[in-house]
Amino acid sequence: MSRLLTVPDPALVVLVGVAGSGKSTFARRVFAPTQVLSTDAFRAMVTDDPADQSAGRAAFELLHRVAALRLAGGRLTVVDATNTWPDARADLVDLARAHAVPAVAVVLDVPPRVCAERNRSRPGGPPVPEPVLRQQRARLRAALATLADEGFAMVHVLDGPEEVGSATVELVERAG
Repeated sequence: MSRLLTVPDPALVVLVGVAGSGKSTFARRVFAPTQVLSTDAFRAMVTDDPADQSAGRAAFELLHRVAALRLAGGRLTVVDATNTWPDARADLVDLARAHAVPAVAVVLDVPPRVCAERNRSRPGGPPVPEPVLRQQRARLRAALATLADEGFAMVHVLDGPEEVGSATVELVERAG
């Protein structure tokens, strides 16, 4: 059975999930390409390598600048990153607030074994090391208890790969 996620338009949609949870695939399936800002894409812009973690600071700086420009123009914006660190989410909630749009969290809660398997076969660079996946998973579990109190207008949790794979998004125009 498909889950229907209602998302205000405009809004800042923050995907939250472990590497390999299907964030990029989900984003490509339910949002327009121009709406999705991917940290992998910004790392590639900076270093020609989407997996180059040394480009993290510059990639996030560019992502935030582009997100701000989109939000200032009243455009739905989706951040495709793990977003498991509380500070990363707080920065995005602040960005949404600064542009008077709601922040919406979409959590992809996929079992560790599925993420690890997908991570091993991921194209475009070396897989994320297993200890990093475990740390991301621990932060994701902790985030599930705090997201509602972090300033998100809505929190949608997709439970498992089937729900992630079948979920749809309905954009609802925000009133004045």
